[in-house]
Amino acid sequence: MKTLNAVMCITGLSAIGFAQGASAPQVSPAEAKNHTGETVTVCGKVVDAKVGKYGIPNHGKPVLFYLDQPETDPVFYFVTFGTKTGGPDEAVAAYKGKSVCVAGKITQASGQPYIMAADRTAIKPKAEN
Repeated sequence: MKTLNAVMCITGLSAIGFAQGASAPQVSPAEAKNHTGETVTVCGKVVDAKVGKYGIPNHGKPVLFYLDQPETDPVFYFVTFGTKTGGPDEAVAAYKGKSVCVAGKITQASGQPYIMAADRTAIKPKAEN
């Protein structure tokens, strides 16, 4: 009986470990709207950026980065913050014009899908094709 309990415990823990190690499915910025509420990775080129007007305590001003389509006709964006020393300009310099992948849960604001990437480890550079 002890052996059976041990095997069941190990099997259960293995499943948890594999689930945590699984990477989020990758979708294009245009497909993001179909994955609201899901945790995915969205990859595309940052073609536009907009610095928020007001700051958030302990974060500073948010920066919205638009992938594949500019702010005037957006399909997807992600939000992050600059460093304490560099501010929002540092974030713009880090990502604008570059291809990136952003992992996180997709939500929508005003009908536009986005990922809040306050932790910038969720943003990874993508090799140019």
